[in-house]
Amino acid sequence: MSGVGEILKAVGDFGRFQKCLVLLSVIPCLSVAFHQFCQLFMVVEVPHHCDTSWILAVGPNLTEEEQLNLTLPRGPDGHFEQCSMFSPVDWDLDSILAYGLNHTEKCSSGWVYPSEQPPSLLTEFDLVCDRKDLNDIAQAIYMAGLLLGSMIFGPLSDRIGRRPVVLISVFLQGLFGLGIAFVPHFYVYMAFRCVVGASVSGITMTLLALATEWIGVSSRPNAVLTSHCCFAIGQMILAGLSYGIRNWRLLEIAGSALIFAFFFCMGVLPESARWLVTKGRIEEAKKVLQKAAATNKRSLPPELLEQLKPEKEVKSGSFLDLFRKKHLLKVTLIMSCAWFVNSFVYYGLSLNVTNFGLDIYLTQLAFGAVEIPARFACIFTLQRFGRRKTQAVLLVLSGLVCLIITGIPEDQPVATTVLATIGKFAASASFSTSYVYAAELFPTVVRQTGVGLCSVSARVAGILAPLVRLLGQHHRAIPMAIFGSAPVLGGLLCILLPETCGTDLADDTGDGHLPAQVCENATSSSQNGQVKGKGADQDNESTKTTYF
Repeated sequence: MSGVGEILKAVGDFGRFQKCLVLLSVIPCLSVAFHQFCQLFMVVEVPHHCDTSWILAVGPNLTEEEQLNLTLPRGPDGHFEQCSMFSPVDWDLDSILAYGLNHTEKCSSGWVYPSEQPPSLLTEFDLVCDRKDLNDIAQAIYMAGLLLGSMIFGPLSDRIGRRPVVLISVFLQGLFGLGIAFVPHFYVYMAFRCVVGASVSGITMTLLALATEWIGVSSRPNAVLTSHCCFAIGQMILAGLSYGIRNWRLLEIAGSALIFAFFFCMGVLPESARWLVTKGRIEEAKKVLQKAAATNKRSLPPELLEQLKPEKEVKSGSFLDLFRKKHLLKVTLIMSCAWFVNSFVYYGLSLNVTNFGLDIYLTQLAFGAVEIPARFACIFTLQRFGRRKTQAVLLVLSGLVCLIITGIPEDQPVATTVLATIGKFAASASFSTSYVYAAELFPTVVRQTGVGLCSVSARVAGILAPLVRLLGQHHRAIPMAIFGSAPVLGGLLCILLPETCGTDLADDTGDGHLPAQVCENATSSSQNGQVKGKGADQDNESTKTTYF
């Protein structure tokens, strides 16, 4: 290769320069958590009824109670119907009092909400009755934005560089995030949310790639774990922020303004030295490497920098290789399924925070807090029990919890919330496991392609999760039954995968062997004294712990 790996070792694997880079990712991670779940606190259910002010034209002195009694039907529980009213008539008040109104229709003049209620998405855009489904549809459109962003900004960062893509994504997130607070119509809100979702993908993917290309192998898991924990902390901050700011427009401004603090740090955000070398921009790569070495209080010998030269294009495997070879087809299908069901149950629980019965702010705080120990516990379980068992057990556990929730009565919110928190713990730990497992299962030549395909399947699950919640209008247990069944099946399928703990990464697609079997053969050969080629060592070093 070009020698950039050796130079990065001389610069330092995880010195002050790399620590500053990880610190820079804190603000975007906090902002991502806000945008991911903020809508949950902007559509809080409130009492409402049809606007029947038409009767005041014939009875201006009616009290509010008299008006409602005359114009609204009552349900079986004795309360006023929220989505229907008696059809307006052109009678005088005496006739209405004498004969009453019998024919009903849907609300034709809007709805009335408690006057003391702060403005919310629900009250401003009437997300009730026939328009109630727009809430979950808007969340699905945001998830579609995440998928769109990964398709746009991933290739774009390879073409124009990591730093410009981060800058573009941050600008879009800040601009459209603030713009959401001033939208006049709910469909404009959904369009802006889609753009914000795309920018979130651009920021998270590109910063992860940038950190991976600067940080040494041994420190990469810790760096990614830090970003995962910051995402969890962001969820906890969202709970406090939404509790203190009940006006949805002010809440959106407060959450979106945070990303602009990142602009003040853009001057110190470096470009990837590896990317610069691959593009033949050697002099720029030398400058940024020297800056990194100076920050880490290291010195780079001039002769070492002279080793830098443009990398030769390495032939990679194609997307079709994942499906041509039988053993890769098996890994691809099962891991894509695992990522799908993992994302499905994670968002199924996270987006259902308003339906568990307890205070939504405390529930959100618990959901965010439980992710931190889940990420750390993942480190122990992966080493102690291996990848396959950990992945399978965590998926099955998260699914079983959802299935148990379907049998809990509605008047037991504490039990439901506790179970949901356990499910969130398992789903979060499983997510971290899937990053490690997928990167180790796919051979080097198709690793990026394979993990990218898994990521797409996870995004698709994120789009479907809010839509599945719509089935709750038929029976409250249906969504949780679906969210629970999928990961149980996915976890059982993971048993068919090979174990990769303690094995070397496979470099090529092999010939009829599972990736782990190829790895195990390589490990056994190494133990017998065989020495691997230098190129393979360098490749393993650069990819072994890219994902966590």
